[in-house]
Amino acid sequence: MSTPTVRVAVFDYGAGNLHSLIKSLEAGGAEVRVDTDPAAAVRDTDALILPGVGAFAPAAARLAPGLSAMRDALQQGLPALGICLGMQLLFDASDEGPGEGLGIVPGRVQRLEAARVPQIGWNSLQDVSDPLLGESALDTAYYANSYVCRPTAEGEAFVTAWSEHEGDRFPASVRRGNVIGTQFHPEKSSTPGVAFVRAFLTFAASQRSAR
Repeated sequence: MSTPTVRVAVFDYGAGNLHSLIKSLEAGGAEVRVDTDPAAAVRDTDALILPGVGAFAPAAARLAPGLSAMRDALQQGLPALGICLGMQLLFDASDEGPGEGLGIVPGRVQRLEAARVPQIGWNSLQDVSDPLLGESALDTAYYANSYVCRPTAEGEAFVTAWSEHEGDRFPASVRRGNVIGTQFHPEKSSTPGVAFVRAFLTFAASQRSAR
């Protein structure tokens, strides 16, 4: 079954190569545009992508001029996928550097409590509850991160999968409404990761009439 064409805006923090992510989205049938203006990124689109390249402080600085506009759009139901750093921007703030996150999920980003940091490579997903992850059979994913999200007690209600690195258990994915975050990189997580990206695009397309 083919994925309905969906318009996707990738918010570019100016931090790195987005090629593999854009290629994965286009392979899923998306029409992709790249925006450096955070307010423009949530206009005339079916979905927002917050990519996983960069550091929190400069990304938050790029986000700041359109923070309220982006937050409002997400709270009003615009589907979004935040990957790695993009998931961290869904939280309130980060120990990695100054700046304000979107505050979609209550909590703070902190450094991994492990001897081997960054975590680079494959890790398993535990306690998966997001149906998009389940239907994609994504139970092992690719990570490249030094920081992880620490939700508050309230924020833990939005965690949809967990992973563990050297005894440090952290959220692998979160979901609040139509907003999904993955600490891992689905575009680098082999066939199941690509299937997850396609599932997200299909979901985003299904929300057009509702919005």
